[in-house]
Amino acid sequence: MLNLVALLGIVLILAVAALLSSDRRKIQWRTPLAALALTLAIAAVFFLAPAKCAVLDLCNRAVLRVLDCADDGIAFLFGHLADPSGGKFVLAIQALPLIIFFAALVSLLYHLGVMQKIILLFARTFCRLFGISGAEALVAASNIFVGVESALTVRPYLEKMTKSELFLLLTVGMCTIASSVLALYVMALKDVFPQIAVHLISASLISAPAAVCIAKLMCPETEEPLTLGRVVAPEYTPATNVVESILNGANEGLKMLLGICAALIAFIGLVSLLNLILTTVGALPNRVLPVPLDWTVQGLLGYVFYPFTLALGVPAGEAMPLAKLFGERLVLTEVSAYFSLQHLIQQGALSPRSVLVATYVLCGFAHVASMAIFVGGAAALAPSRLPLLSRLGLRALVAANLACLLTGATASLFYRESLQVLIRPG
Repeated sequence: MLNLVALLGIVLILAVAALLSSDRRKIQWRTPLAALALTLAIAAVFFLAPAKCAVLDLCNRAVLRVLDCADDGIAFLFGHLADPSGGKFVLAIQALPLIIFFAALVSLLYHLGVMQKIILLFARTFCRLFGISGAEALVAASNIFVGVESALTVRPYLEKMTKSELFLLLTVGMCTIASSVLALYVMALKDVFPQIAVHLISASLISAPAAVCIAKLMCPETEEPLTLGRVVAPEYTPATNVVESILNGANEGLKMLLGICAALIAFIGLVSLLNLILTTVGALPNRVLPVPLDWTVQGLLGYVFYPFTLALGVPAGEAMPLAKLFGERLVLTEVSAYFSLQHLIQQGALSPRSVLVATYVLCGFAHVASMAIFVGGAAALAPSRLPLLSRLGLRALVAANLACLLTGATASLFYRESLQVLIRPG
C-alpha cells in the first residue's frame, strides 16, 4: 500500500511542477517523460536487479575502505582528536576534512582523463534520450560527480545559453551533491545506517534525470539552444602533472570546507535567532490553539513539506519528523539535516523505510545558501547573465526541492522489506 502511495506521490510532484510551469503550452513532453523513465529505470535496476545485494555490498565496503584511507591523513594531522571512539564527535575535525581528500581524488581522476570519459558517457546518454542541448546534457552529467564547479564544464556556452538551459543548470546543481561531500554524509550515518554509502551513490544517479524532468516542466524551452542535438566535450584546464592536480584539488576542497563551515555558523546562528523570535511571538496563539504549533523555522517549513512527505509513502506517524528534516535542509543545508537524521535514527524514531526515503530526499544542495552559491558561481563565469540568473534562482530552488522529493518517492516506490535496510538505533 505504501508503494502505491509513493506512485501517487510521483504523480502529485509532477502535477505541482506542471502547475508552476512558466508556460505549460510550451512543455515538450518527450523530455520530462524520458527523464522520468530513466529515473525509474535506474531505481528499478538498483533495487530489483538479481544478485544486487552482493554487488551493492561490495560497492559499499569499497567506499568505506577509501574513507579509512582518508582517515589516515586526518589522524596524522589531528592526532587523537580525530578518533571518534572516545565518544565525542567533532564535525570540523573528524568529518569535514574528508572533503579535502575527495576533492583531491576527483582532481586526480580528472588529470588522468577518467572523469571526463565518465561524464561524457552520461552526457551522450542524456542528450540522445531526452532531446536536450549538449550543454544541458553535459552539466546534468557532471553534476552527478561535482558541485558548483560543474558550470565550468560549459563555460564557453554560458553567455548564449537560453533561459530554460540556465534554469536546468541551477536546478540540477541544487538537486545533486558533489562526490567530495558524499564522504561527509557517509561519515555522519555509517554507524547507524551501514549501507549508507551505496544508497547515496544511487541517489546521486537518480537525482540527475529527476532534476531534468522537473526543470523542463517548470521552465520549458521556448528558444533555439546553440548546442541542440549535439554532444559537447567538457571544458577543463589540465594540471601540468599529477602532483599539481592533487594540490589543486586539495586547495579547492579546502575552499569548500571553509565555505561549509561559514554557511553552518552563519545560518545555524541566524535561524536560532529567528526561532527565538518566532517562538516568543507564537507563545500567545499557542495558548488558545487546540493543538500548539511548532513556531521554529524548521517546524513551519515542516507544515509546508508535510503533505508531500505523506505522498512519499512513509508511515503517517513518521511524516512530520521527516517533513521538518526537509525544512531544516532548506534553511540550514543538508549537512545539518543529515546529522539530525542520525539523531532520529539513534532515538529509534524512524522505520527503515523512512530512513531510506529521507536519505534519498536529503541528497541534494537544495537550500538557500546553495542557491546563492550557484547563482553567484554561474554569474562570475558569465557576468551578462546575472539579471536572468538572479530571477531564476528562487524558482530553481523550488524545482530542486521537488526533484529531491521525486528522488525520494522513486526510492519509496521500489522499496521492499527484502532490502533489509539495517539501522542501528541507540
